[in-house]
Amino acid sequence: MADEQEIMCKLESIKEIRNKTLQMEKIKTRLKAEFEALESEERHLKEYKQEMDLLLQEKMAHVEELRLIHADINVMENTIKQSENDLNKLLESTRRLHDEYKPLKEHVDALRMTLGLQRLPDLCEEEEKLSLEPACHVISKFTGMHLYALCAKPRVGPGTPKSQNGSRMNEEKEYT
Repeated sequence: MADEQEIMCKLESIKEIRNKTLQMEKIKTRLKAEFEALESEERHLKEYKQEMDLLLQEKMAHVEELRLIHADINVMENTIKQSENDLNKLLESTRRLHDEYKPLKEHVDALRMTLGLQRLPDLCEEEEKLSLEPACHVISKFTGMHLYALCAKPRVGPGTPKSQNGSRMNEEKEYT
C-alpha cells in the first residue's frame, strides 16, 4: 500500500505538473502574442513620430515663409510711407518754387509790357508737367492723408484759342 500511495502521490504530482505546464503554455502563447503586439506598436509609434517630425518641419517651413511675407509687407509699408513723405516734400517744394516763380514772372511780364514786348509764355504752355492744378487726388490708405498730386491734363489742339491769361490748360477740349 505504501507503494500505491507513493504512485498515487506521483500521479497527482504528474497531473499537477501537466495542468501547470498547460497553464504555462497558454501564458507563454499569450506572452508571445503580447510581445508581437508590443513590437508592432513600437514600430507604429516610431512611424508616427517620424511623421510628426516631418509635419513639424513642414510647419516650420510655412512659419518661416509667413515670417518672410510679413517682413516683406512691413518693408513695403515703410517704403510706401517713405514714398508718400517724399511726395509730400516734393509737392510742397514745388508749390514753394511755383509761388516764388509766379510773382517774378508777373514782374518780368509787366517790365516787358512797358517796353512793348510780348509776355513770356506761362509754365503750363511750355510744359504740361509744370501745371500745379490738382488734377489727381491721391489717397494714401496707409496714412489716411489726402494729397494733391501733379498730373498732366490732356494737351489742347493747336487750333484751341487761348484764354485771357494766355493759357489753354484751363479749357476743355472736345473729344470726338
